[in-house]
Amino acid sequence: MHTEPLIVSKSSLYVVATPIGNLQDMTSRAIDVLRGVDVIAAEDTRVTGQLLKHFGINTPMISLREHNERAMAEKLVLRLQAGDSVAQVSDAGTPAISDPGAQLVAAVHAAGLRVVPVPGASALTTALSGAGFTCPHTLFYGFLPPKSRQRQDAIAPLTTLPYATVFYEAPHRILDTLNDLANGFGHDRVALIARELTKTFETLRRAPLGELLPWAEADSNQQRGEFVIVIDAAPPAEPDEANTHDHVLQPLLAELPLKQAVAIAQNITGAPRNALYERALELKKDMQT
Repeated sequence: MHTEPLIVSKSSLYVVATPIGNLQDMTSRAIDVLRGVDVIAAEDTRVTGQLLKHFGINTPMISLREHNERAMAEKLVLRLQAGDSVAQVSDAGTPAISDPGAQLVAAVHAAGLRVVPVPGASALTTALSGAGFTCPHTLFYGFLPPKSRQRQDAIAPLTTLPYATVFYEAPHRILDTLNDLANGFGHDRVALIARELTKTFETLRRAPLGELLPWAEADSNQQRGEFVIVIDAAPPAEPDEANTHDHVLQPLLAELPLKQAVAIAQNITGAPRNALYERALELKKDMQT
């Protein structure tokens, strides 16, 4: 195991994950980086100031928010080019995941400078690890549109995908969003709702979407805080029985009379003769048009 003391490199941007609630989730590497860099670019200096105070870190901060990120990225690239080291943090969790940060990281890459991710807490991975869905693939969507019609339009193309799908949501929209998700994905689709992850009132509830909405409606406490919703992947599509044996029928029909082709196809597949015959008639008609 690598045990050499951490050395913060000059002209490097450190993308530092911070706790999403429980301060014990702060890594020792993150503490060392925040102590060692020349400046910390924070989404909210007041929020980060409390974190730094807790860990006895005195590194100066500058504000890097959504509305000023592009301009600040240019200034920070100049500082990096001059030899400074910079750490980037969001209010909680990993920067650039439904938070500011991606523009700065892209600008640093474009300038040919070093980007160093410092991994740690993330609501995305925390909720996903507690969901228990066995699908090997995940789609992280983030926040859905705030208005119901746009939200429904965004949900529609996601409902048949073979991925566990992850959403973030704010407390004032959680009931409306759960309703739209149930209507879009189906009331029987199993989902996990994770509230206030790692915090005192953390709640994980896994159930069909049709049960999650009334559960949240019945308890106003379950409508407070920050939410992650994980929806299980769509079940495999049922094969279209009508064309299941086309790969056998089509080459036979191209060379043989219909009845003979059906007889051979039945011997090969074991499928009912009537079903094969009806499908063969359809295929023969298509081949003649």
